[in-house]
Amino acid sequence: MAVFIYPFRIPFDVSVTVSDFIILTEVLRRSEEIKPTQHAKRMVFEKHGILGTSADRKLTAVYYKLMKRLGIIDRIIREIVGVHQNILDPWLRAALRVTVEFLVFEKKFVKRLDFEKTRKAMSDFLSKSTHPYVGMFYFEIFDRIKDYELKPKDEIEELELKYLLPAWYIRKMKELLGDEAEDLFKALNEEPPISVRVNTLKASVEEVMEELRRLGKRVTRSKVVPTVLKFNGPFDFDRSKLYGKGKFVIQEEAAALASILLDPKPGETVVDLCAAPGGKTIHMAELMENKGIIHAFDVDELRIRRMEDLIRRCGVRIVRIYKRDARTAPRVLGTGVADRVMVDAPCTSDGTLMKNPELRWRIREEKIPDIAELQFQLLKTAIKLAKRGGRILYCTCSMFKEENEEVVKRALEDGEVKLVPLEGYYSEGFLKGTIRAFPHRHKTIGFFYALLEKVS
Repeated sequence: MAVFIYPFRIPFDVSVTVSDFIILTEVLRRSEEIKPTQHAKRMVFEKHGILGTSADRKLTAVYYKLMKRLGIIDRIIREIVGVHQNILDPWLRAALRVTVEFLVFEKKFVKRLDFEKTRKAMSDFLSKSTHPYVGMFYFEIFDRIKDYELKPKDEIEELELKYLLPAWYIRKMKELLGDEAEDLFKALNEEPPISVRVNTLKASVEEVMEELRRLGKRVTRSKVVPTVLKFNGPFDFDRSKLYGKGKFVIQEEAAALASILLDPKPGETVVDLCAAPGGKTIHMAELMENKGIIHAFDVDELRIRRMEDLIRRCGVRIVRIYKRDARTAPRVLGTGVADRVMVDAPCTSDGTLMKNPELRWRIREEKIPDIAELQFQLLKTAIKLAKRGGRILYCTCSMFKEENEEVVKRALEDGEVKLVPLEGYYSEGFLKGTIRAFPHRHKTIGFFYALLEKVS
């Protein structure tokens, strides 16, 4: 799936309209059903004929700001309505979130808005979309939102409002990084550049840089992964010949480093657990010069379809895809069969908050132990798959110790694998021999890496 990436900034002189309320309400409603949320946004914008227009840029910026504030917006809704937002009609929930964003947080953009016209139009829209009673309720609640004054009640709410992050997350990162945590919080709210990795099976770095510069982009080349290029948006990947022909893929610098650390060789047998949508799979195929085989496991059908498209566009010929739980891989392939195993484990993904602002309010602290247990099971699966002397890269885009160092420590306990020390590139992890990328230190997404070798 191609994408159009815009900056998150809203031009100061932009005013919003009734149509903006309706379109964003539909985006939020559809994004609860369709993942990734960017796909839902794209579908709605295309339906309303604004894709690629100035209205697209304006509403995309508002959408990302709204998602960064979602937890605070929901708290305001609970305060005004008196019930938890999750029990509200889905269309009403979406409409209230959009209305709070505009009337409480974006007041400078609604100075010329006709409030009565907006209230009636939104009420009619909700009545037709779901039920007349929902429209009536919105009509009655509108003024309470318009007159709401945002006043943090305590220090926790002040911190949440300052950093647009859940209080529990602020606490955990302060425990991890101390005073440095505030630099991380600021970085997680900055607008990141677009990051792409050149597909060396089809193009050279110089060729792609020259074309991007011809398009008016100021391109910088990564010092950590030389095939990664960074530039500011907006950028229309749909219309990009470089992207359409598979000459580059969208991938962060820190994510691209993973395949380099695993270092698969031409002719080897590689297993990629949790492979879709395929960025690392493709990269490993490049490093292997399209020689050997990569067994790629995943269970998400949509992400697998995206991986299949990526494989086709990038000219990769050595990937075999299995739509199966990665933990079943030893039953499918046997044990002791792989020269290299990539474990890019499912995680909370909090290291990507700068790229995926809606995640910050979806992550639940109480779910971290369950995620860590799944990660440990996947790492044990990788150990079964590896030959003696075979190497395993365990990595996540999480910054929690529970999902990183603690998982690796458990895997080391029975002596089947040893840690192959990593150094350089980024910062040393909290387990000697591992490394970490931090958004505030390294200007990329948060990432963790541990390289293991099977010894028995």
